[in-house]
Amino acid sequence: MVIAPNLQLDTDVWVKYSWEEFLAIADKISHLKAKLYYHQQYMRIEMSPVGPLHARQNSIISKVISLYATVKNIRIVELVNASFRQLNKSEFQPDLAYYIGTEFELPPRTNIPINLKEFSPPRLVVEIGASSVNDDLGAKRLLYENAGTEEYWVIDVNKDDVIAFSISEGRSGEIQESLVLPKLAISLVETALKRSQTEDDGAITRWLLQTFS
Repeated sequence: MVIAPNLQLDTDVWVKYSWEEFLAIADKISHLKAKLYYHQQYMRIEMSPVGPLHARQNSIISKVISLYATVKNIRIVELVNASFRQLNKSEFQPDLAYYIGTEFELPPRTNIPINLKEFSPPRLVVEIGASSVNDDLGAKRLLYENAGTEEYWVIDVNKDDVIAFSISEGRSGEIQESLVLPKLAISLVETALKRSQTEDDGAITRWLLQTFS
């Protein structure tokens, strides 16, 4: 697939590149709406979805997490499509990323990838996908295990499913209740997604506030 003048690259597959080649490609396509991942000498390019399905799911997940943190008085900062870089090692750009708790230091307000040698990784990352779900559960899961995140959610937009993993010491296991957002049931997040099929944002927000309170 041609995604830039004189630059033909495959998307939605992992292709082997050196770190230097990855950086050169990332620089050339920085103006495009593309998400970049790099792990164990392999790069993946994903063109950002533009349809309402992905956008709606993204909005609902963001709403659930932000409202829960607000009601429970949890310090939290959300980043949408931010890039995180481990120099000479990896890069990832999740749909949603969250710094949570009292100890984190926010990266500076720039448009360059967040350097994970200077700043801690986000505690929670969320990937929202349709055709990419198998990859989200596979290669990306390994990437986030190695990156030092503490919790990883995969949202299957075709089924309104949320598969959540807790990560510790480079290994992950499925959970039914968030650990970084204590006592937030994953089943409630799925219910919010299902309600979004028939309810507007106001109705969902009122339901969430009543439930969390």
